[in-house]
Amino acid sequence: MPSEFDKLGIRFQYPDNWTLNEDAALAGCRSVSVFSPGGAFWTVSIHPRNTDPTRLAKTAVETMRAEYADLEVEEVSEVVAGHELIGYDLNFYYLDLTNTAVVRSVRGGAAAYTVLYQAEDREFAEIHEVFRAVTTSFLQNVRGRGRGG
Repeated sequence: MPSEFDKLGIRFQYPDNWTLNEDAALAGCRSVSVFSPGGAFWTVSIHPRNTDPTRLAKTAVETMRAEYADLEVEEVSEVVAGHELIGYDLNFYYLDLTNTAVVRSVRGGAAAYTVLYQAEDREFAEIHEVFRAVTTSFLQNVRGRGRGG
């Protein structure tokens, strides 16, 4: 049976063997993360509704680029659970391993949201569908069919 997060005006399901980290939310940052046993993570950040989702996604890429000089970036848009998401697929090296990160932003309901998930490529290949399921679970609970921009 999956675990469920239902606070901050958001709700999503995640695997019961993953670890929930609410530290950022408790510190007032309005974000929450879940971590796989292998170290992968999925995070959602909540922003004021008038925040431009395109700008949110670009800011996430700029932050990653500052950390990883060899960052490869591909712009992506997709529809998940009726929401048009905008964002980027990112590839980079960390500790001599290739890693993939996915950034998606959307406006819907009472806020704008950024979803980021990341894993070392071998784990990413194994749990990509889990990341999609968590994202879909989250978006199914966002009221209104928001557009990316």
